Amino acid sequence: MKKNINDTYNRYGNPRQKRGKPFFFTQLFLSMFFLTGSISSADFLLTNEIIYSPPDPSEEALTLEQCLEIALDNNPLILSNYDQYQAARARVNIARSFPQPEILLDYPLQPKFFSPRRSDEKFFWVSQTIEFPGRRYLRTRAAELEASETYQDNESLRLSIGYQVKEAFFSLLLVEEQLKYARENLQLNKDFTEMVEVKHSSGEVSRAEVLRAQVELAKAEALAKRYETEQEIMAARLNILLGRDKNLGIKIKGELRQPLLDISFEEARGAALSSRPEIKKVEHSLNKTVMQKRQAYLSYLPDFNLGFARHQVEGTRYWDFSLSFSIPLFFWQTRRGEVAEAEALIRSRQKEIIYWQDLVSLEVEEAYRQVLCCQEQIKLFEENILDQAEQVYELLLFTFKEGQIGGLDLIEARRTWIESRITYAQHLCQHAISLATMARAMGNIQ
Repeated sequence: MKKNINDTYNRYGNPRQKRGKPFFFTQLFLSMFFLTGSISSADFLLTNEIIYSPPDPSEEALTLEQCLEIALDNNPLILSNYDQYQAARARVNIARSFPQPEILLDYPLQPKFFSPRRSDEKFFWVSQTIEFPGRRYLRTRAAELEASETYQDNESLRLSIGYQVKEAFFSLLLVEEQLKYARENLQLNKDFTEMVEVKHSSGEVSRAEVLRAQVELAKAEALAKRYETEQEIMAARLNILLGRDKNLGIKIKGELRQPLLDISFEEARGAALSSRPEIKKVEHSLNKTVMQKRQAYLSYLPDFNLGFARHQVEGTRYWDFSLSFSIPLFFWQTRRGEVAEAEALIRSRQKEIIYWQDLVSLEVEEAYRQVLCCQEQIKLFEENILDQAEQVYELLLFTFKEGQIGGLDLIEARRTWIESRITYAQHLCQHAISLATMARAMGNIQ
């Protein structure tokens, strides 16, 4: 946010460059026909008119840290919120200002209209209002705390945008992984179809085996098209979060597998209670209300008005001095209401702090448990499912080539193997997103 936006554009490319229009609508309708769940993706594409350009092969691939840096520097919501914070800081200078002095020129008893030189009596008066000591400090301090509230709003928004960038980044990595498996599955289906056609031509298998292989090939093609469409959607979503044109091509690099959790729940909870901007904002609001209450009490005491004048009467000059102040005779009216309002707001802010502390503790606990659950699922896949599914497929493939089993058993084995790899990638992605959720709950962007 403090860096020059043009530096980021020079480093990663101008996000407003126009790109070409690929023809993917045919792929889209094929995906809608063969697989449920792609309708929402089609609706997103049609309503938002995404014209996605593939990334330039020479373009630098962005890491997660670089994506976060670009988003925090360029995201329009963050920039807008930062401007609001600057406006709040400007109001501090307004609160710090002194009352303006007053100058009075008086030429009474003029014999003609607007003839001050012929007036026998002249006044030159300077007056200055002096606030009761402490009132200006409390007013300035309240404005500073209000600006701190706006700053915490900005920090909360940065946490939210940072989480969304992580979610989009890992989702794009997941789709790329799924697309890799889908294309591998497509190639395996093509090889299998050719193998079955050769066996059918030699009379080893029936025509039904060929038709079954062709159906599986069509499903594999539809699945690959579906992941290609989802890849375009996720890339557009990440571009928007980075403050770039949604149609701009983007390359990322990173690993779905993230380090295991290395912090206890109590440590995470303590970090969250001390770092969450929502709690800090309410604390600033509470302190501001305390200042406003003290300011209301000071309002019982009067301000002073000092005046100096040079008075000339018939050529003789005199010096005048005046001191005036208000008498708080009816202080129980508006001032009493201000104190009561401040006391009610203080009680409200104290209860709000308790609410946010409980809510943050619950968010950390939920995220912590979700991370542990994902780690257990990953461990289960790595120790049991992945290797066994691949071994079963390799064994049945060899058996099918020997003519000992039919194609249906091999298709089911290959489908189980591919689905287990895709599901494993989904668990890795969910684990990474759960870590991002926990980081947001703890008040950390990284």
